[in-house]
Amino acid sequence: MSRPVLFVIDDDAGVLHALQDDLGRRFGKDFHVIGESSPAAGLTTLRGLADAGEPVALLIVDHDLSGMPGVDFLARAHGMHPLAKRVLLVERDYSAQSPIVQAMTLGQADYHITKPWTLEQDLYREVSGFLAEWAKDQEAGFELYHVVGGLQDRGTHELRELLTRFGERFGFTDADSEQGRQLLAEHGLDASRLPVMIRHDGYTMVEPTPNKIIASVGGSVSSDVSECDVVIVGAGPAGLTAAVYAASEGLQTVALEETVSGGQAGNSPMIRNYPGFPHGVSGHDLTRRACEQAWMFGAHMEFAQPATGLETRGDEHVVRFASGRHVAAKAVIVATGIAWRRLGVPSLEALVGSGVFYGAAGSELRAMEGCDVFVVGAGNSAGQTALHLARYARQVTMAVRGDSLERSMSEYLIREIRVTPSITVRLRTEVTDGHGSHHLEALTLHDEDHDRTEQVPAAALFIVIGGEPRTQWLPETVQRRWGYLLTGRDVVRDGSHPSRWPLDRAPLPLETSVPGVFAAGDARYRSIKRVASAVGDGATVVRLVHEYLAADDEDELSVASAGSLG
Repeated sequence: MSRPVLFVIDDDAGVLHALQDDLGRRFGKDFHVIGESSPAAGLTTLRGLADAGEPVALLIVDHDLSGMPGVDFLARAHGMHPLAKRVLLVERDYSAQSPIVQAMTLGQADYHITKPWTLEQDLYREVSGFLAEWAKDQEAGFELYHVVGGLQDRGTHELRELLTRFGERFGFTDADSEQGRQLLAEHGLDASRLPVMIRHDGYTMVEPTPNKIIASVGGSVSSDVSECDVVIVGAGPAGLTAAVYAASEGLQTVALEETVSGGQAGNSPMIRNYPGFPHGVSGHDLTRRACEQAWMFGAHMEFAQPATGLETRGDEHVVRFASGRHVAAKAVIVATGIAWRRLGVPSLEALVGSGVFYGAAGSELRAMEGCDVFVVGAGNSAGQTALHLARYARQVTMAVRGDSLERSMSEYLIREIRVTPSITVRLRTEVTDGHGSHHLEALTLHDEDHDRTEQVPAAALFIVIGGEPRTQWLPETVQRRWGYLLTGRDVVRDGSHPSRWPLDRAPLPLETSVPGVFAAGDARYRSIKRVASAVGDGATVVRLVHEYLAADDEDELSVASAGSLG
C-alpha cells in the first residue's frame, strides 16, 4: 500500500459509508481510506498495517463504539500508530458534557469531527487542516537549507533555533560524522569554522549572522524609510496586531524586531485557549499569519533590528538601532515583551545550547526521543513545553519551586499533565547544579520538603520560568516599575518622580510618561500575560495613537482622553 491511510471506524453503517465516500472523493488520490464497523475488526486491521509498516495519517473514531469507548480505542490504536492524528467523531452537542470536551482536555484526542456534517466543503476544510499538521510532523518535504555543525556547539544550536522560529525546513548533519566531513569537503570547507549553512542552490554561509540568515530566507532586515507615522518596537502578538491595525488604517508603519517575529508566544508548541481555534494553534502559526497580514497591509517589517535608544525631539520621536540606523516617527509603540528569566546557576549557564535551553527550544524537541528530560517552571508555557516534550521523550520531570501548579497554570493544562503517564511533577524542588563537560549529563535537585539533594541523570533541561521586560534600551524619562512600563493612570504626574508627566492633560490609557510613546503587551505594567490580552492591547493602542495624532492642541486631546476612559 503506497498511500498513507485514513482509518475510519463507526458501528453505524450509514455514517461509516458516508464518511468513507466523502473522504474518498476528496482525498482518495493521495490517501487510502479504510473503514471498519467494530472495535475488534478495527484493531486487527490497524495491527496488520503496523506490522506491514504502512503509515496511518488519521484515526477517525466514533466516540461511542459498541463494546469500547472511542477514547479507549484511540489509545490502543495510537499505540500502534503513534504518528497518526487522533480524531473523535461526536454528535452535535455544545454542552459541557460532550465527550470531546474531556477528550481534548485530557489529551486523548487531537481533533474532532461533528456529525452530521452539513456540507462536504466544511468536512474537507477540517480534514485538510488535520492532514497538514500530520504532514508537518513527518519531517518530509523540501529543505531550503542544510546545516553542518557541532552537536554540542552553542552557535549551531542558536542557528537551528532561529531557522525553526522562522518556520524554515532544514536538514542537519554532525560535522564530526563521515557525511558531515564529506559535505564540508565538497564546498571547500573544514570544521574549523562552524556552523555552515548550505542552501539548496549551493549558496554557502560560514558562521552566518542573524542578518544574513534572515535575509537569505526572504526576511527584510532594513528599509529605506527614515520617517513615518508610527514605529512599533517588537513583533510579538501585541506588536504584530498593532502593525496590522496601524497599516490597515492608513498609518505609515515600521515594525522592528530584535530577531524574528513571534515573541514568547511564537515558541509555544500549542496554545489551546486562544479564541477561534478549538483544537489549539501553535504560537508559530498564529504569529506567522499575523506577520504576513501586517506586511500585506503595507507595514514595513524589519527583522534582526534590536532597538538601542529612544530620543524625543519636539513632537518627533527617534528610535535608534544597533546597526546605527534610526527612524523618526510621530508616535512610538513599545511592544518588546519579556525575555526568559535566567536560572542563575553558573554550571547551567555554561551549558546553554548544549542540553540546557531557555523556552521550548523547538529545534531540539525531536532530539529528545527516548531521553529523560526536565522542565523548570510552573506557568502555562512550562506546562505546554512539558506536554509537547512528552510526545518524544521517555520521561519528562517538571521541577516546581511552589507547592502546587494551581496558582500559576490553567486548569486544562494541569488536567492533561496529570493524565500523561510520562510526565512527573516534583513540587517544592529546585535545580541547583548541572553536570557535564561539553553537554548536560546530570542535574542536582534540592527537595525543600525533606531538605535533601540528589543527582539525577538528565539529557536536557528546559527552563521556562517567566521573564524580565525588555525595556532596558529606553531612557529614564519613560517611567517603569520593576522594569515594566507605566501607562495611563499609573503614570506619576506629580513631582514625586524625577521624570514626571510633562503635560496638563492626563496620559491616554496605554500612553507612557513620554507623550506619544505607548506600550502594549507583556512589557506594560499590569498587563495580563495571555496572548489574547496582548492582541487586545495591540488593537487598542492603535486607536489611541489615532487620537494622539489627530489632536491639534492640548484641549482637544483632553477631550479625546476623557472619551476613551469613559
